[in-house]
Amino acid sequence: MIIDCHCHAGKGDGLTQPADTAAPLDKYLERVRTAGIDRTVIFATFSDGYLHANREVAGIVARNPRHLLGFAFVHPLADKGRVDTMVREAVRELGLVGIKVHRHDARITREICAAARRYRVPILYDVMGEVSVAEILAQEYPDVTFIIPHLGSFADDWRAQTALIDHLVRHPNIFTDTAGVRRFDILEQAVSRAGAHKILFGTDGPWLHPAVEIAKIYALNLNPEDQARVLGGNVIRLIGHPRAAAGRIPYTRPARMAGIAAVGA
Repeated sequence: MIIDCHCHAGKGDGLTQPADTAAPLDKYLERVRTAGIDRTVIFATFSDGYLHANREVAGIVARNPRHLLGFAFVHPLADKGRVDTMVREAVRELGLVGIKVHRHDARITREICAAARRYRVPILYDVMGEVSVAEILAQEYPDVTFIIPHLGSFADDWRAQTALIDHLVRHPNIFTDTAGVRRFDILEQAVSRAGAHKILFGTDGPWLHPAVEIAKIYALNLNPEDQARVLGGNVIRLIGHPRAAAGRIPYTRPARMAGIAAVGA
């Protein structure tokens, strides 16, 4: 089972760049079939708040449940005060299986980490090079799984990427993904030092080509067991959902919960 752990989907509200405007999946889904990818974890594009964006993502998953899983995006500032309610709906009603946070919006908060702990879901947190936060997260929330994508920096910051490897080695709850990692020697170093069990395959679709991203995994020349871990086994284990590997994640159209209505649904 090959699973892309990092792909965007749906409409954003920024209209300044693709990442906050729209992430159409049509071409991406054609490309993943060609690349041999079985399932994809999707989450919203950038938004000023993610309550409705997460419902859109859940709807996209519901229309293609054999190939898609979903994470709930959370904005540390715009969604402040309603994170627990949002994550509860996302996990228990929408069938989403993780949380996405991006430093582009704001830095991660205790409110978000507490929700991940309560609902037992991993957090994929793009730190945009601020990898030192992994030390704090690992110490303060040792029972929460944190995936730091892009080996710590989509911007190719080798200082951040090499520094993240130390956190991968030392902290059992810190992981990374391979999406957009261009410095291949650092990716090799991450696998050799931290182990294949700490690395997840991701593409940052639909904008990066999945065939290019998966080629980097094959180029690592891992043994079959480690390759299987990177390409899908690790994300299945971290999500902890028996239906992540096969079958349908249940979806229920969201009800008008009183708690959400009170915060502006």
